[in-house]
Amino acid sequence: QVQLVESGGGLVQPGGSLRLSCVASRMIFSINAMGWYRQAPGKERELVAVITSSGRINYADSAKGRFTISRDNAKKTVYLQMNSLKPEDTAVYYCNAVSSGGSTWYPLYSWGQGTQVTVSS
Repeated sequence: QVQLVESGGGLVQPGGSLRLSCVASRMIFSINAMGWYRQAPGKERELVAVITSSGRINYADSAKGRFTISRDNAKKTVYLQMNSLKPEDTAVYYCNAVSSGGSTWYPLYSWGQGTQVTVSS
């Protein structure tokens, strides 16, 4: 059974930083690209960043220059370092294995519980 467990969220002031972690089952982590998504209240889930098994990285425009995705294959963990956070970054953040379909990435498995990020003064 595939498991995705996110952690590291919290309440932070604008301009602050957070580091999110996602531990994934070995069976998916070693072969798949991994992505971080977020879903704000009343909005659709959106892809924030992707890192392939070879280390190729893509960011959504909203994340470029502020967020950094990385992975530790030995720990089966993918990270999202978020700096210069803004109130509009407030959302539940999820990770998932992803597959490329042309210019689009698609999530492959059921979602975990996510981790709440709230940016507020």
